[in-house]
This record gives sequence, C-alpha cells and structure tokens, in this order.
Amino acid sequence: MFLQLNHKTLNVYIAVRELTKEVYKVSLLLPSDEKFNMVQQIRRVALSVKLNLAEGSSRRSAQERKRFFEVSRGSVIEIDAALETAVDLNYFKEQELEKIGELLNKCFAMLSNMIG
Repeated sequence: MFLQLNHKTLNVYIAVRELTKEVYKVSLLLPSDEKFNMVQQIRRVALSVKLNLAEGSSRRSAQERKRFFEVSRGSVIEIDAALETAVDLNYFKEQELEKIGELLNKCFAMLSNMIG
C-alpha cells in the first residue's frame, strides 16, 4: 500500500487483489458455525495468493520468483476446492459464485503463464 512497487501495476496483481476482496465478501455469507473453520481457511488462503505473488515479484532469481508464483497458484486451487465444498454443503448455489469463479479462472491462467 505504501511502497510503490512494479508488481502493483501488473494485471495479475490487480486480478488477485479483486479475488481477495471477493473471497472476503463471500466468507461473510457462510454460516456462523463455519467461523473458525471454512471462513478462516478461505480468507487465509486468499491472502496467501496475494502475498506470495507480491513477495515473489520482488525476488531477483527467476527460480525463486517461479516458486512463489507456484505457491500462489496452489492457493487459487485451494480456494476453488473450499468453495466446491461450500456448494456441496448447500451453503451456496454455484450460480451465486459466478464472479468469484471467473476471477479464480483468470488468476489461475495468469499465474500459470508467469510460471511458464
């Protein structure tokens, strides 16, 4: 927020930032008995996507950057799996998660391109 670093202008970072906000919004709609389980997990993993992308972007070696981007992409997959479970448990209808689904696919593709 305070550091003016190049990764903040990347399309992938902008998409990941939007994904993070959407995950937090969706987590507010989960049942209260999921407060200490699914809510915390999907919030933690959404932050992981963003934080690993940011940290990886600052690494000097291509190998190090790639590893952080792989972790970030893995966290995208984890969000997808958690939301699939939420649908399986009838917390949401799949149609209610369309926007977040589009963002997950977009972020996954962009991170995959960065990994090569």
